[in-house]
Amino acid sequence: MAINKTAYHSIKKELDLQEVLLVAVSKTKPVEDILELYNLGHRDFGENYVQELLEKAKQLPNDIRWHFIGHLQTNKVKLIVSFVQLIHGVDSLKLLKEINKEAGKSGRIVDCLLQVHIAQEETKFGFDEKELNDVQMSGYANVQIKGLMGMASFTDDMDKVRTEFRNLKNLFDKQAQLQTSNFKPQILSVGMSSDYKIAIEEGSNMVRIGSLLFGTRG
Repeated sequence: MAINKTAYHSIKKELDLQEVLLVAVSKTKPVEDILELYNLGHRDFGENYVQELLEKAKQLPNDIRWHFIGHLQTNKVKLIVSFVQLIHGVDSLKLLKEINKEAGKSGRIVDCLLQVHIAQEETKFGFDEKELNDVQMSGYANVQIKGLMGMASFTDDMDKVRTEFRNLKNLFDKQAQLQTSNFKPQILSVGMSSDYKIAIEEGSNMVRIGSLLFGTRG
């Protein structure tokens, strides 16, 4: 299925006016679809699976900015750390330490977002406020923490979603006042195809959109 060019141009124009970065979620989509969006000028793409990302990165232009947005296992960090633009879902101190170690081996400083647990489902990963403060006190020479990300509860109750986004924005604002050398929150990444408008209203400046651009996944 080809990309929805009309939807892309409409969403991109809307987000550009609000200075919100669009990460096109391309997981499970063929390289042809990604290339079609690339040829419209888009450069930021999000992948969830390491092996799929590696295969696509080999086949696609090297100026694509790859965002890893899935749950990253520590033993897979070394495979992507040399080229990934931003790791979104850093959900534990153990993972952060591993990224720092492997980034050092690659001679890079890797940009990361800390994932905060904002949803009520137990299946969601992430830090709580106390753990975020602990991270602030830890120094990592090869990691730059660029901000926070979160995933709302899977629900049709948009008031609940809005409240979760608002709580994360309040936490983001607190963290932004406590900047340290490698903790400089600038990015708040919440919002997907179903709720990105609410996320932006509540302060998000980066959204992850897939199905509106590429269609639903098979």
